[in-house]
Amino acid sequence: MERSPLAEWLDQIVCGDALELLPRLPANSVDLVLTDPPYFLDKLDNEWTPERAARRFYKSQAVFHLPPGMKFDPNQGRRMYEWYLEVSRELLRVLKPGGFFFSFSSPRLFHRMACAVEDAGFHIRDTFLWLYTQNQPKAMGVAHFIERMPLSEHTKQSLKERLSGWKTPQVKSCYEPIVVAQKPYEGTFLENMLQYGVGLFHTEVRIGQNMFPANVLLVEGVEETLDKYFLVPKPSVEERGAFNQHPAVKPLALCEYLIQLAAPEGAVVLDPFLGSGTTALAAHNLKRRYIGIEINPEYVAIARQRLQHFTPSLFGEC
Repeated sequence: MERSPLAEWLDQIVCGDALELLPRLPANSVDLVLTDPPYFLDKLDNEWTPERAARRFYKSQAVFHLPPGMKFDPNQGRRMYEWYLEVSRELLRVLKPGGFFFSFSSPRLFHRMACAVEDAGFHIRDTFLWLYTQNQPKAMGVAHFIERMPLSEHTKQSLKERLSGWKTPQVKSCYEPIVVAQKPYEGTFLENMLQYGVGLFHTEVRIGQNMFPANVLLVEGVEETLDKYFLVPKPSVEERGAFNQHPAVKPLALCEYLIQLAAPEGAVVLDPFLGSGTTALAAHNLKRRYIGIEINPEYVAIARQRLQHFTPSLFGEC
């Protein structure tokens, strides 16, 4: 597959499959990868579409399909590992030596993601935790299952009372892990930085009340001490946009913080799973160049609208 010059990709949002498009990027051309990939939970695999994700889960007050993340399948992690190993190998190729790769994950599948990234050839440098308090509990009670059992009404009622409060083993999830990986650097850290402009963290990028960068991040106030050390600005309604229907929009301040930590002004930031465009918007705001790849045309349109200008696609519309 012929590779396109990097200049053709800069400040572009390209509609297509990342595994088909990444091989077209030149090797050693990207300074930073920041992305939030599909997690291979129910409806969030690599065949995800807006129609599947936006499907309503309630009809006549009855649940007819489990929301994303509630359906447990032990093979999800294995499928994610195999797919993300391919993705990570391409990202290793396009990143400059010493370049960083930040990848959001779900707690349940983080180990598979981290192994895929490491097995592709990256060094795992750390794990960042994005903490938040607002989230929907996913544990399910068993009353409706008991109701379907071929038992007498008396026995059913007895079971319901006995198992009242017992639910599926899914606690309320209040954090997302972020894989912090680095392409192997050449020579020393200093030599790599002088040669390629990446490989070190800019520790003057502060967090909370002018605190040294930490691997814990908050975007909503929790407690005075935690806020002091780990808080970044909370996203506004205007930031997301009333037109934005993406189900998992990342806070702009969080992405801006990660970009500033690992890539200087003028650097090229790649997001191969752009979603509604937060990474591209953050890079644009910080005077970095961006490359966004997104498989769903609806979200490509949203991302372009958030950037307030239309970026024509290199490879045609989806």
